Amino acid sequence: MGDKITESYVRQLVSKNLRRLRTSQNISQLGLGLEAGLTHNFINDVESGKKGISVKTLAKLSTALKIEPHQLFLPEENMSSAIRLYVNDFNDSLQKLVRELSEHYLQEEDKTPI
Repeated sequence: MGDKITESYVRQLVSKNLRRLRTSQNISQLGLGLEAGLTHNFINDVESGKKGISVKTLAKLSTALKIEPHQLFLPEENMSSAIRLYVNDFNDSLQKLVRELSEHYLQEEDKTPI
């Protein structure tokens, strides 16, 4: 990648990442379109690089895929670090949930009569 980032380069990044993220979640273009409020033809056009996306569409796609928007813009060489960050965030959330459930159920146990 040179010093100048072109529209074509960004469009290519988004199209590759959208397809990769969608297929990794076993979601069809139709399913993603329905979830995001877009047509499957539009999803196809974005994935094939024929169309770019607006910030509004970026938000819709990110929400539908349950990802952070920046994940659609990461070059492949940055994927491993992005995945590591995602796993760390997931791990933190999971630990918090376990603590909250443990506290709740431990309190419930203390209330049960003997």
